[in-house]
Amino acid sequence: MAPLSQLRQKQQPDLSIPTFFAKLRDPRRAHRRLHRLQDILVIALCAVIAGAQDWQQIVTFGRKRLEWLRGFLELPNGIPSHDTFERVFDRLKPQAFQACFREWVQAVRAALQIKHIAIDGKTLRGSGSAKLGPLHLVSAWATAQHLSLGQVAVDAQSNEITVIPVLLDLNGALVTIDAMGCQKVIAQKIVDQGGHAQGVKHKGNHNRGLGTLMGRPSEAVKKPGCRRADRAPGRCRAPRRLAWR
Repeated sequence: MAPLSQLRQKQQPDLSIPTFFAKLRDPRRAHRRLHRLQDILVIALCAVIAGAQDWQQIVTFGRKRLEWLRGFLELPNGIPSHDTFERVFDRLKPQAFQACFREWVQAVRAALQIKHIAIDGKTLRGSGSAKLGPLHLVSAWATAQHLSLGQVAVDAQSNEITVIPVLLDLNGALVTIDAMGCQKVIAQKIVDQGGHAQGVKHKGNHNRGLGTLMGRPSEAVKKPGCRRADRAPGRCRAPRRLAWR
């Protein structure tokens, strides 16, 4: 039998932020660093989770919780200024940061044993401008924990279908997507990852190919998803969802 200390270690994996962001490269010159990169990342992430919406609020969060933060951060020069936070995050590579953040969230998800994840897209209100259209984000949302597991921005010349597969590296939970997610490419990725359909409802203008990809007899999806009287050209009014494990 394994020692009790080993059992506790297995039951409590290291989910600390520095563990998952250790490989993120510091973009600053070594001789000009007054604050550790890991300290900056931890303060910023904790502040945003607590509701901070700009750099000044992140600094306020850090100063009010300085004693608590010193319990697990070095903070050799105290809390960085809002200018330091802004400069550091401006220079970080977004893809590298996103990869570290996703690994951390995935580990948290596994530890929390999240059972249901909803993938859906929303347009950020007030994000549009004269030159740029509004920002549309597709998110993976843990419904019971009220936790966003990941977000991907939709290109202005594209739609949600192209970015949903990026968020499909989620397993061990029931995942639901609206009718737009009932696509062959998305279904194929589910199958490739060893998933299977819990239940499929699709638009009346979809053919039987989805049922074949999901390992279902074509008869299982032969019946249209809505009545003819409810159909507009090329779409159904009734909501449709795709779910799998």
